[in-house]
Amino acid sequence: MDYLDNVLEKVRELFRKLIEALLGPEPEAEPEPIPVPVNDSPRRR
Repeated sequence: MDYLDNVLEKVRELFRKLIEALLGPEPEAEPEPIPVPVNDSPRRR
């Protein structure tokens, strides 16, 4: 069964490379925006 597992793994890798070549790499998740504190109170002069 080890031989069969190795063959299946190679086939999976081949299909992954083929799909990546046709469709481009897998999209990466966009990073979460970092909240920036904002002081909304009116300025005193």
